[in-house]
Amino acid sequence: MPSRLVGLLRSKLFLASALAVLLAIARHLQSSPSEASNMPDHPPTNDGSWRHQLGSPDFPPEPDRYHLYVGLFCPFAHRVLLTRELKGLQRFLPVSIVKPYPKEGGGWRFPATDEEHPGSTVDHLFQSKFLHDLYFKSDSTYQGKYSVPVLWDKKTNQIVNNESEDIMRMLNTAFNDFLPSNDTARRELDFYPSDLRPLIDEISSWMMPNLNSGVYRAGFAETQESYEENCRIVFATLDRLETRLSNQPRNIYMLGSRITEIDLKLYTTLVRFDAIYQQHFKLMMGSIRHNYPHLHRWLKHMYWKVVGVKETTDFKHIKENYSKSHADVNPKAITPLGPDPNIEDWTEEDEQWRREAERDSEGLRGHM
Repeated sequence: MPSRLVGLLRSKLFLASALAVLLAIARHLQSSPSEASNMPDHPPTNDGSWRHQLGSPDFPPEPDRYHLYVGLFCPFAHRVLLTRELKGLQRFLPVSIVKPYPKEGGGWRFPATDEEHPGSTVDHLFQSKFLHDLYFKSDSTYQGKYSVPVLWDKKTNQIVNNESEDIMRMLNTAFNDFLPSNDTARRELDFYPSDLRPLIDEISSWMMPNLNSGVYRAGFAETQESYEENCRIVFATLDRLETRLSNQPRNIYMLGSRITEIDLKLYTTLVRFDAIYQQHFKLMMGSIRHNYPHLHRWLKHMYWKVVGVKETTDFKHIKENYSKSHADVNPKAITPLGPDPNIEDWTEEDEQWRREAERDSEGLRGHM
């Protein structure tokens, strides 16, 4: 090999090594010495998630000790936001909200002001520009993905947990003792009740991979064969859920008269289905409103009749995120119009069904 070429290669290798060192130093400097002393005792798991638990000795429930980071576009962050809203934890658990786009050039980011992108907020704790700043504050050597939701501990200055199902279940009960003593409804509201846990776990075992994550497997498929396989799995799962409701037509919620985490997990996927998944992820074999009458009525009931659900649903953020963050799927980043309306109205016929279902439910309880 000519000596000139060898020298050029050596120079490039040196520059690459130097750049890697500088990047490592920059990451390290993002955490001050005092922050570094509060690094988690247990590093994040191999898949990039923190799995500490509220209620453990290191993370006892305390009002205003923790902070929640979400994106209104993300269905997994949305299920946590729903739990916070329906349990009435807003006073105990403040929230900061990233912008729906752009994602390129550093990942999810915060607006400079709350007015910059309506619905998003500044980072109320650190005034961070990027979500990844939080991850490096918690672990300066972190190399995983930067995702929402994130549950942050202000006392020890670290991430507690960034797994949505974990956070849902922790918020389900962790702050019950701090709720007003006369707020019996929220104190007793249990999205993961012991008598339904086997059924909740069984449904989650196939709904999560085949629908909640399945829409992504279809939408980001690299081949025609993979797309078709995963698209059919999505609709087979919708068929299975539709059949479940059609066999129990008086069920107000998926498992009966009580709202559970299955409803929250399913809602955050179905509310996005007609609005963006159908066209963006090429899920064109049917729509919720036209092909799944029982799921459609259930979805309308969740949106219009469960206080707090509509309030946490931002269709602008949802549509902007998917259409403007996936350049390989939508290279021109045009956000589609429609469907109109995003959620169809709750009709008098729907209301009559709800009244009859509630009356039947009361009758069953009276005979127990």
